[in-house]
Amino acid sequence: MVILGLSGAFNHDPAAALLVDGKLVAAAEEERFTREKHARNGMPVQATRFCLRHAGIKPHQVDAVAIPVAPAGFFTRSRWHYIRRYWYAPERSLEALLCDNRRYNRYIANLQQMLENAGIIPGQYQLVPVDHQLAHAASAYHLSGFEEKTAIMTLDNSGGHATTFFGYGEGRKIHKIKEFYDPDSLGRLYAVIAEYLGFDPLDGEYKVMQMSTLGDPDRYDFSRLLSFDGKNFEVNTKLANVVGLRRYRKRNQGCTFSPQLVEWLGPCRKGDLTDDPHCHYAAAMQKLYEDTTLQLMDHYLGDVLKESGKVAFAGTGALNVRLNQKIINRPDVKELFVQPASGDSGSAIGAAVYASEQQSQRVEPLIHVALGPDFDNDQIIEICEEHPEKPMFTRLDNTLEQTAQLLAEGHPVAWFQGRMEFGPRALGQRSILACPGIEGVVEKVNQQVKFRERWRPFCPSLLDRVAPQMFKGDHPSPFMTFVSEVTDEWKQRVPEIIDSDGTVRAQVVSREGSPRFYELLETVEEKTGNGVLLNTSLNRRGEPIACTPEDALNMFFGSDLQYLVMEDILVTKQP
Repeated sequence: MVILGLSGAFNHDPAAALLVDGKLVAAAEEERFTREKHARNGMPVQATRFCLRHAGIKPHQVDAVAIPVAPAGFFTRSRWHYIRRYWYAPERSLEALLCDNRRYNRYIANLQQMLENAGIIPGQYQLVPVDHQLAHAASAYHLSGFEEKTAIMTLDNSGGHATTFFGYGEGRKIHKIKEFYDPDSLGRLYAVIAEYLGFDPLDGEYKVMQMSTLGDPDRYDFSRLLSFDGKNFEVNTKLANVVGLRRYRKRNQGCTFSPQLVEWLGPCRKGDLTDDPHCHYAAAMQKLYEDTTLQLMDHYLGDVLKESGKVAFAGTGALNVRLNQKIINRPDVKELFVQPASGDSGSAIGAAVYASEQQSQRVEPLIHVALGPDFDNDQIIEICEEHPEKPMFTRLDNTLEQTAQLLAEGHPVAWFQGRMEFGPRALGQRSILACPGIEGVVEKVNQQVKFRERWRPFCPSLLDRVAPQMFKGDHPSPFMTFVSEVTDEWKQRVPEIIDSDGTVRAQVVSREGSPRFYELLETVEEKTGNGVLLNTSLNRRGEPIACTPEDALNMFFGSDLQYLVMEDILVTKQP
């Protein structure tokens, strides 16, 4: 059975994923092709074409199209909760009351037109609408590989009015225990503080999380942002998650916070500084987020966790690696699987796997996310020869050895290999690499390409057999979805990548999940004594991760990087 999963109904992060007989064979985000971050207001046109082309699937062979959005019935609890909570904005309440499915219907019309243009004709496939949070839940549970009864949680900004899901999976079925609805969203509340602190929507939350390590969470009390009794919460919409006339306006743009929040906390942060009080605000928000989530887990998932200790987690909020570490540290949690593409792009996978399981087509566990396009040496050479910068390039006879030598000499290297990753993390397919044991290498990466705030550390990738030596815990971490506390010895060996609190957000690389990257790490270990590399995404600030060799070349010549390795082709700026 061929199932095409598509996301993008909420005006950002359109993506496509293709399941063939329960195997995830291809997935890609539209932004990688359009080169516009989050591909706002777009449809997954090129991502869909790629998935079909890569799998050799003709349009008429698609059996089902699954989408992570479903129409809302008139008497659904989410609809009436939204109407009640937004009483102060009558135009919003009336729209939800009278035409709540208008956006859904508009999306379906655009979707069908896109599919027709791709040759997928209505009537030849089954359309499978999946509730948004259910799609997130499915993307975590069905791909986790967990066989035991599993606690399932999603923390999201919003999707079809639902924001938060607690439930469990058993016998390949997902059971809902509790949902929360817009505007009562911990994920959106976190995004509000990110916006107040001067960061861009959809990208700023992880910067707030990182800034929180520099602040004192007890300096300021953020409890007034929501009311919480241990099992239910409501966001204070006089301060945050606001709409209509309650919005604070900045440069004629409405914000998701109110003037009252600015009166309380003071002027919005500007620039790249992490000064008092803003770093303490970030810490207070992180603490509120963690404490509320952990207590909700106690109430709704405690009994499930006592049975197996397994948790599957997705939604935008699941990318908060510091919350994830607090979850791992719970005594009732044995293993946590975080969907590596937890944001809305990953809901394309979630919708597809949910539709597959509904048809009793079991989905294979997720081992890697190398699901995008790849290019061979001949294609790369052809693109180099046609590129306007006329790059100097040579074909390496021992790529791993020669790349490891460059890294050991202290050079950052752009590394373009195999199939592009799906999701927000570079995991050794589209990466910029450096040896973190060399003093000053982080500054060199920043000066050459990244230009990121110095308080934001880079992340490591390391051999799986090194992880037990480097970390104080032993939880699996193949997708950079957790932070780990580093042992004192390794703090001295790789100081350039250690965060201020002694932790790192790491990718533990296995030979099964990423064989070529694993071999490079082994070769680096032979030369330096450390099977660890600094790993950051192959892009410039504000750009999507590179998809094609042309993207990599554009990034290379738009930076001060000196070395780019694409498969076995080395591109340099000097002879």
